[in-house]
Amino acid sequence: MTLDEFKRRYNLHLLPTDTGPQIHRTLRQAAVLVPLMEASGELELLLTRRPTHLRAHPGQISFPGGKVEESDASYADTALREAFEEIALPRDNVEVLGQYPMFNTFTGFAIAPIIGVVREAFEPVLDPGEVDELFSVPLSFLLDPTNRIQKQFSRRGVTYPVYFIPYGDYFIWGATAAMIDRLCRQIGNEQPI
Repeated sequence: MTLDEFKRRYNLHLLPTDTGPQIHRTLRQAAVLVPLMEASGELELLLTRRPTHLRAHPGQISFPGGKVEESDASYADTALREAFEEIALPRDNVEVLGQYPMFNTFTGFAIAPIIGVVREAFEPVLDPGEVDELFSVPLSFLLDPTNRIQKQFSRRGVTYPVYFIPYGDYFIWGATAAMIDRLCRQIGNEQPI
């Protein structure tokens, strides 16, 4: 899928509702950039791997992003600031397409997924305190429903879907995989689960 095809399919007025777990406590506000980039005529999704020395989510695959700071004007501002801090993606090199509904996590965050297109190739510089690796996954791979796995897990008597996406040596799961699944279901015109 090319960038033009993606933009034709992407409809900000038909965003799916939040399917994250219902958390009954105050959640910390965060935002992530869901960055798409065209390479050789095909869209790819950029992802990061967190360092294994971190206390929270060591070694997990994630989007660039983090907690909202008082100086941030919006969730998009948070996502763009964090992407610059983590991988040196200049904010003026991202065309923000929109925001998906908030995604609540068991770890106490309400995450705003900001969908953006990276306009031009850039020279990534990874913050070693937050990012161990930057890699991309072809959107065509992610759009294939057989590459996205959903399992049901119970926590405190409530059953929730948990998503998994194996890709080469990478294992994407949890909130990141759920956000990818949500995006793919929308642009692939799949029925929601």
